[in-house]
Amino acid sequence: MIQKLKQILYFPVAGYFRFWARLQFNRWNPRVVLVTGSSGKTTLLHMLESQIGKRAHYSHHANSAFGIPFDILGFPPRSNAKSEWIDLFITAPFRAFKKPLNESIYVVEADSDRPGEAEFISSLVKPEVTIWLSSDKSHSYNFDSQVADGLFLDVREAIAYEFGAYLAAAAKLAIINDSEALIINQGDRTSAKIEAVRPDTITGYAIKADHTVFKIDGTTYTVPGLVPQEAGLSMAAVVEACRYLGIEVDKKFSSFIAPPGRSTVFKGIKKTTLIDSTYNAIPDAVRAVLGLFAKYPGKPKWLVISDMLEQGDSEADEHRAIAESIAKLNLDRIILMGPRMSKYTAPRLKELLGDKAPIEVFLKPRPVLDYLQNHLKGGEIILFKGSRFLDGVVEHLLSDPSDEAKLCRRGPVWQRRREQWEL
Repeated sequence: MIQKLKQILYFPVAGYFRFWARLQFNRWNPRVVLVTGSSGKTTLLHMLESQIGKRAHYSHHANSAFGIPFDILGFPPRSNAKSEWIDLFITAPFRAFKKPLNESIYVVEADSDRPGEAEFISSLVKPEVTIWLSSDKSHSYNFDSQVADGLFLDVREAIAYEFGAYLAAAAKLAIINDSEALIINQGDRTSAKIEAVRPDTITGYAIKADHTVFKIDGTTYTVPGLVPQEAGLSMAAVVEACRYLGIEVDKKFSSFIAPPGRSTVFKGIKKTTLIDSTYNAIPDAVRAVLGLFAKYPGKPKWLVISDMLEQGDSEADEHRAIAESIAKLNLDRIILMGPRMSKYTAPRLKELLGDKAPIEVFLKPRPVLDYLQNHLKGGEIILFKGSRFLDGVVEHLLSDPSDEAKLCRRGPVWQRRREQWEL
């Protein structure tokens, strides 16, 4: 009942904040570069930030019908406390008339968790440039009803149509991935010029100890840290966007800092290497990070992976399919966590690898942590992929406790939730 009420009130309440945010936004009147898609949005936003720098304001930690108006109104990061909503409602009208930001460009990350959200957000920010590179099953359960009602053939088509609203809203330029048929099929909805970035222009990819190297259209680019091969398209899109904006590209992406929970490398206890990719997990993103892990140098390699949430009617198929990708990696230990991994992924992996495969299955994060602390011998390279509070497991395995600040989901509310899971 409460969840149903939240769904009914979502857009009316968000509309209240959008009304006041629009007043502030119109006074500010920036050029808008909108980044959207099922995965890779935040990394792409950070790549743009490394190039555009202080000329732009960035919607960090805000990508929804609520988050983006809050960002425009200048609300500080939320604690998710219920009592905070009263203050938000009262102060929104006053913040609508605050001094506008000085930056002339607004780089905004925009998701769409439900039908209608993309059009809702687009009507506020009115993007000059839209960058859309991925379309996969994210928040699928919110789109299952559209397929059931016969509006779309499958949930991927429904999600692509939703993201297509951002494409339709682009005023001048749309940068898209021309290897994604679902994205290309939405191209007729925009009057903007379309620039396509193509995977076949990425002719080089290498993982180094502390950076990643790409060769795109004959030019070598490097980026600090680890990013999957698929991020080469993001890099190509950044080059196109900078060319349009008249900004010279730094080929070393020197000021790039990966967002928390996206393949950040930490030193762990017992001289282990921890690769933290615990922000989220949708099928395309999981496969991309597994591909990165395959190329990461060294052994032994352990994988800790949790359920992919919000997959709706396709969750069984998607969790079985991920087993196919995992089975190709020749891992020394596979640790699965969550009821979906237990029900769907583990049996399929045993079919592929045999009953003697090095697989451990747990339902909750605390037993995962206990297992790692008791069985790590030293020197292992461990990839953590997925949420369900795996960030809390990583936290307890850090060699330097101060690195905890670099993990995702920090703050008192998240800490209380981790404690509920005995982390």
